[in-house]
Amino acid sequence: MGDVLAIAEQKSGKVRPGTNEVVSAAASVAGGLGGSVHALVLGGIGIGDQARGLGGFGADVVRVGEDPALEACPPETYAAVIAQAIASRAYEAVFFAATALGKDLAPRVAALIDAPLVSDVTHLVVDGGKLVVERPVYGGKAIARVRFGAAPAVLSLRPNSLGTNESKAEGRIEHFTAAIPAVVQTRTVEFKAAEGGSVDVSEAGVIVAGGRGMKSAEHWNLLEDLRSALGAQTALGASRAVVDAGWRPHSEQVGQTGKTVAPSLYFAVGISGAVQHLAGMRTSQTIVAINKDPDAPIFTVADYGIVGDVFEVLPRLTAEITALRSEG
Repeated sequence: MGDVLAIAEQKSGKVRPGTNEVVSAAASVAGGLGGSVHALVLGGIGIGDQARGLGGFGADVVRVGEDPALEACPPETYAAVIAQAIASRAYEAVFFAATALGKDLAPRVAALIDAPLVSDVTHLVVDGGKLVVERPVYGGKAIARVRFGAAPAVLSLRPNSLGTNESKAEGRIEHFTAAIPAVVQTRTVEFKAAEGGSVDVSEAGVIVAGGRGMKSAEHWNLLEDLRSALGAQTALGASRAVVDAGWRPHSEQVGQTGKTVAPSLYFAVGISGAVQHLAGMRTSQTIVAINKDPDAPIFTVADYGIVGDVFEVLPRLTAEITALRSEG
């Protein structure tokens, strides 16, 4: 049987929303592989109560490992326990989210179980009984198509690129006792939450990103106004030049040396569109570019382009969106 294991992420004792997409992706291929979907949820005592909803996204079985040592998501410990869970069943594939945690864990697990790894997957199908995936390469200029010949295959999936499928199904809960490694080389000292409880740019469905065309950090309030007009689940993003200048924190950087995003709507404001930035956002579903340079590279990937001064366009755009939302 070609069972598929989806690794859940949790933070502060709550399963993160991106896990739903990972489980849905696993469900989309499990049938073709002739197996079922197992979701693995690791965390502190009580995490199992947060995992019951995963059955509605395709998990036939929700495997829960509760231990105080797993509460803070220590990567060494997590990887070792995940490897144990994989060894206990015959899995055809193991899915992670390509988040900061998933990108840390997936290579560790693949090394522990001596399995092939493909990261940042944006599409996957079953062809001839084998799992076939696609991922962007060369900064998104080409797509690599990979067919796995060995199992289990370890994948990390680009967030917001595959979508979710929800039903009223309920997965069966299974508890297992994790063997916690006796010695670890790292420990978590503390967590610091993002200021203002802002949405993580890698998980947001809508992103408003600014570049050097904003002139200075003092003008960022124009982007914040647009974000507020678009709704609470909108995140702010920034180009590398902006982060290097100290205008915005690195946690907001989008691009090859920042975060890779795939929101449903991406506003590129005052961003020229260097290849490094395009590599991090070109798979967004809809891209709106605002730039005074009609030859800016960002317009080559934009679905909608506005050639104009951002300081004139942004206030008018924000006002129109605010008016439309108030009518609705």
